[in-house]
Amino acid sequence: MTQPATPASTTLDRVNAVEDGELDTLLLEICSSPTWAKLVRLARPFRDETALHSANANAMAALGTADLLDAMAGHARIGTPKPGDATSEREQAGVAGAEQQLLDALAAANASYEEKFGHVFLICATGRTAETMFAAIRERYPNDAATEREIVRGELGKINDIRLDRLLHES
Repeated sequence: MTQPATPASTTLDRVNAVEDGELDTLLLEICSSPTWAKLVRLARPFRDETALHSANANAMAALGTADLLDAMAGHARIGTPKPGDATSEREQAGVAGAEQQLLDALAAANASYEEKFGHVFLICATGRTAETMFAAIRERYPNDAATEREIVRGELGKINDIRLDRLLHES
């Protein structure tokens, strides 16, 4: 006897069946790197959620520096979610209600980080407070570019996993 399809498995079936271009559009909403989207798409069909998350991990591991910059370009600066962007606002909910002094310090730390590394400070902000994100940017600022690039790769992977779960469970 087969088990009834769950909403996630039904959505996964749709992800497996959708045309390449349509899937690329969906995936680029999750991660703005065209290379990542292509690599995830090429890993189809996904037998389960674990396979989809493995495709994310494999794609993240394969991204070069330019691809990581493409992926980061889709993210708002920490402390300033994109107005009207539900994903950005949801992921950065931890900054809502933070004191202005902390937001100002976070903005200054972001500016210093961007000047040093040439891209936004990227962290999986889901579930984090403004204070913990500020502490993280201060902790990571002394890193060299290669170390920071690998930390960013890991943080992007976490963000992508959360967004892939939302795709499967909220569609």
